[in-house]
Amino acid sequence: MRVYSETKDRIDQRSFWTLFFLLSTSLLLFLSVGHHAKAEENQHVPQRSPFQTITLAAEDSWPPFANQFGQGISHQLIEAAFKQTQIEVNSLVVPYSRALMMAEKGAVDGVFNVTREASTEQRFVFGNTPLFAAKASFYQRKKLPLIAENKWQIPKGSMIGVIKSYEYGDEFPKLVKQRQLNLVTVATQQQLINLLLIGRIDAAVMFDLVAQENLQKMGVSDEVFPAFDNHISQIYLAFSKENPKATLLAKALDQGLSMLKENGQYQQLLKVN
Repeated sequence: MRVYSETKDRIDQRSFWTLFFLLSTSLLLFLSVGHHAKAEENQHVPQRSPFQTITLAAEDSWPPFANQFGQGISHQLIEAAFKQTQIEVNSLVVPYSRALMMAEKGAVDGVFNVTREASTEQRFVFGNTPLFAAKASFYQRKKLPLIAENKWQIPKGSMIGVIKSYEYGDEFPKLVKQRQLNLVTVATQQQLINLLLIGRIDAAVMFDLVAQENLQKMGVSDEVFPAFDNHISQIYLAFSKENPKATLLAKALDQGLSMLKENGQYQQLLKVN
């Protein structure tokens, strides 16, 4: 009886270890196949890179393109274009002259609403595609009109109001010199309009959509009107030369604007409400 019991115990132990080995092998095989399938599945699923965030300086006094609340056409266009290329935008709303200075020093990655001309190309990096084009005109009072049919006939020595640090086209410095114009520089469109109304300046250079918005808000649309054109600006987002990725950001914006135009969003965003 004792021999039988020992033999039976050995058989039971052998069966246990055989079963354990089979179960372990099956489990390892199952895990291996599952891991391989998961890896193969991941290869076919495109991985979305996390959003990159950039900081831009946006001027505070150029509605309907950019206002003191961080709103306007430029904000909408820039944010939507960069979103197409997985880039998020943080905007710092400041006066235009400060925005330019911040971008030049590298405190921000770029600055809103810069005219691309000889003077700005020396200071910033630009892409190939403008945000939009904006026309500027000489504005005057109906009661005190300029005796001129175009800007080259403006009486010599006239007092002309402009905004600090704004660009008015490559011809403007030549015009000022040739007509011996006296420039009166202020910070906002409202100041320009007020100087016109009280007769402190003979004319003011303002971008047409911006002028219309401010004249309407101030309730003086019937008193001030555009006399003749100054220029048409190609308006860009200008990037800081201090940022080593400036050229890449400019290309990303170009790509985003192109995508917006293809899908029809650009035309919708550019509409003035």
